[in-house]
Amino acid sequence: MLIAELESRHYRIPLPTPMTDSTHGNMTHFEVVMVRLRTQNGIEGLGYTYTIGQGGAAIRSLIEEALKPVVLRKDARRVEAIWEEMWWRLHYVGRGGLASFAISAVDIAIWDLIGKHDKVPFWRLLGGHSNTVLAYIGGIDLHLSLEELLAQTRENLARGYRAIKIKVGQSHVREDVERVRAVRELIGPDIRLMVDANMRWNVETAIRTARQLQEYDVYWLEEPTIPDDVAGHARIAQEGGVPIATGENLHTLYEFRQMIQHGGIAFPEPDVTNIGGITNWLRVARLAHAHNLAVTTHGVHELHLHLLAAIPNASYLEIHSFGLERFILNPPQLQDGVMVPGEAPGHGVHFDWEALAPYLVAPRETETAPFVATA
Repeated sequence: MLIAELESRHYRIPLPTPMTDSTHGNMTHFEVVMVRLRTQNGIEGLGYTYTIGQGGAAIRSLIEEALKPVVLRKDARRVEAIWEEMWWRLHYVGRGGLASFAISAVDIAIWDLIGKHDKVPFWRLLGGHSNTVLAYIGGIDLHLSLEELLAQTRENLARGYRAIKIKVGQSHVREDVERVRAVRELIGPDIRLMVDANMRWNVETAIRTARQLQEYDVYWLEEPTIPDDVAGHARIAQEGGVPIATGENLHTLYEFRQMIQHGGIAFPEPDVTNIGGITNWLRVARLAHAHNLAVTTHGVHELHLHLLAAIPNASYLEIHSFGLERFILNPPQLQDGVMVPGEAPGHGVHFDWEALAPYLVAPRETETAPFVATA
């Protein structure tokens, strides 16, 4: 399974509708960086990462200039060795950040090669714990009026969701509390309700707000403050009285270790597209398991579905792909709040490359042919 070719592509895609949260402002586009690997005997693997509008070109540059020489002519089976070499090649300029995004895309493609070669889906290849995963809908809905938020919630209930997350982080905490109260009254006591502050608050505000949210049986409060404040997260968890989920902005295993050891997290939330791919995602999941914590996810549910199904300490799968699902020919389907991973080898995700083609950034002459990873 020697890797003979690596090709990357960068897409900039408009969101179906602009999205807003408390930190990133108005988001109109997202980016996807794709990596295709091919072995000497013609097996292909596909990996990808994404941004919320900026940095895609830099990620692709790291892949082409720094990681491609590492991967070519390597045995794909030696995935841990390849990961370590990629990590240390970019360690001085990375230690997370863009480097982890770039490593993620390549690592996912390597694991896809292995799954394709073995004719085994990810969820079986990586552990095979369960063929069902609980799912929740993660809305980017801070810009919605209360009436619009409630209408969206009714629609999500009708679609079969039994767990729902809404954004908080309005100008006044009382507005957030009112929105949470209204949603809880609408969904009743049996539907799980999560809230996400997107790092909006300082520690004192987060504690004060969490205490007010206790009344509404909030399952978790996500990213109440900046990810760098480990001690602050511990205070919020201890004094706020609501379980904390965080991790979408943690890009290394060591950041998760710090957060877990300080007691600042109840639901670790590694994102396979920015934590360094499947190899490092599994390390975080095992670390969480050793601390008796359940893992949740962030975005790209078509990939995370397999990862949560593989492990024994899975929590809820976030259903949200920033509009990428529009270009997936075989998206996973929800039924009564549950998703089932497929049996196609590897991750099994098939893209509509013709639909994606108009969003290709600065295509080269050699990139005019369809970018297709075959089974």
